Amino acid sequence: MKKNSASAFAAVCVAAGLFSIAAKAPSGGGSVPLFNGKNLDNWVVKGGTAKYQIEKDMIVGTTVAGSKNTFLSTKRDYADFELELDVLCDKDLNSGIQIRSHVYEKQSPQPSAPKRMREKGEVYGYQCEITTSDKCVSGNFWDEGRWTKWHDDLTKKPGACAAFKDGEWNHFRIVAQGDRIRSWVNGVACADFRDSMDASGFIGLQVHSIPASKGPYQVRWKNIRIRELKPGDTVK
Repeated sequence: MKKNSASAFAAVCVAAGLFSIAAKAPSGGGSVPLFNGKNLDNWVVKGGTAKYQIEKDMIVGTTVAGSKNTFLSTKRDYADFELELDVLCDKDLNSGIQIRSHVYEKQSPQPSAPKRMREKGEVYGYQCEITTSDKCVSGNFWDEGRWTKWHDDLTKKPGACAAFKDGEWNHFRIVAQGDRIRSWVNGVACADFRDSMDASGFIGLQVHSIPASKGPYQVRWKNIRIRELKPGDTVK
């Protein structure tokens, strides 16, 4: 083979190799799994005593009678991001996805009701609700443990009340950018509001408290992925 031909061949091989590597590597700014499917090493339980375990490719949360609201939380905080996951929740249980959340460092009065004291370790922050469709709040954000109010009104959003499917797997998508927070349930736009109280915090998967005479109930999560956003990123 002539020298120039050999050089050309080598260049083609290098280009092909680079193309192959690029095809296998995730694109810049792509989402990454929050759950590795093997263990919960990157998570910590906060708030209560509900149980979390791994079954196949799922995280399964199980109620414990007498427990407070419990959250399987990321060990690190997240600020601006796009979060997606699938959830299956027993009809007799409601759940939620905490974002930009925190815990009370000491016993403190609840801001919305100062006479109510919150214990050290209780969780507060934005919670994307997961409950039966008749309540018309799945995908809305409840201000957990702090202002105890809804941040939006889904009755004013076309299709939002019917987006959640009882007893089925439901896909949730949450985008937090600056002071704007949005959600979609099964592709239907739900909450869209602005609030500057929290710019960052942990992400948590809730097992709600239940009466002592009820349960046990379960909620399951899978395909949990996050894409951290940079200033100027456009997300529709």
